[in-house]
Amino acid sequence: PYELYQRLRKINPAPFASYLDFDGVSVVGASPERFLKVQGDWVETRPVKGTRPRGKSAAQDRALADELLSSIKDRAENIMIVDLERNDLGRVCRYGTVRVTELAILETYPTVFHLTSTVKGRLCEDKDRIDLLKATFPGGSITGAPKVRAMEIIDELEPTRRSVYTGSIGYLSFSGEMDLNIVIRTFLVKDGRAYFQVGGGIVYDSEPEAEYVETLDKAKALIQALNLSPQVVVEVV
Repeated sequence: PYELYQRLRKINPAPFASYLDFDGVSVVGASPERFLKVQGDWVETRPVKGTRPRGKSAAQDRALADELLSSIKDRAENIMIVDLERNDLGRVCRYGTVRVTELAILETYPTVFHLTSTVKGRLCEDKDRIDLLKATFPGGSITGAPKVRAMEIIDELEPTRRSVYTGSIGYLSFSGEMDLNIVIRTFLVKDGRAYFQVGGGIVYDSEPEAEYVETLDKAKALIQALNLSPQVVVEVV
């Protein structure tokens, strides 16, 4: 599993990568998304919503980046999640401190472009990190809105449990600092087999074919990491 992690990091360098080795199971991830960061009494969340593949040439690359930045649908989805995160942080942050400091900016990775936003707030004096987790988990970018009803629908429709997928990995220090990712672009390795899940947000004007292609774009780096190993069989469930 650690060799798989090294390959994945080389193919898809990501700011919130993770490698956890337990008895009989390993988690190997290269997540681009921060769920929560706490430094002092300030909180930050950076939801990712909006994706395009990288181009095969510099011109195509620029065109795809511009297409994502100008997409009304992708921007609307990003803003929807930003609004959800603002509301979640507002439950535990001081009145008037919750601010959107970046909105739908372009981030570039080896296989995809993403739109990312940043929301910050200052924790209430009577709230701690556990209160923050209770108010915000799971991340809004992987539930949609309204959050509770969206999770109920996900539970009804998805045929398999998500396991670690779309959860969070990170740390909570003795000094009170915390940094957690969203578990996406991540393998679960068990008994010589590597499992991963990819998905996307479905809204009223989603096009099924486009959403399916987006999941393949998100899986590209994971599949490339697997294909570097001999005698690999990729199964789509």
